Amino acid sequence: MTSATVTSKGQVTIPKEIRDYLKLDAGSRIDFVIDADGQVKVIPLNVPAKALSGILHRQGMKAAAIEEMEQAIAEGASGWT
Repeated sequence: MTSATVTSKGQVTIPKEIRDYLKLDAGSRIDFVIDADGQVKVIPLNVPAKALSGILHRQGMKAAAIEEMEQAIAEGASGWT
């Protein structure tokens, strides 16, 4: 079991073994959740963009070109002015 110490300011250094397991880097954000059993869970909020690759793909879906994406962004942004 890995342990850490809480400082007088309420800060904790997350041990390297845990940071590696959760894939946490400097600046990563985490959330604390208390489940129904009273257990506290640490949830990493950083999801690398690479991990999201392909999640919206549907069979037969055509990939959009960069130019098409930029045009859609520009059209969407023009509604905010």
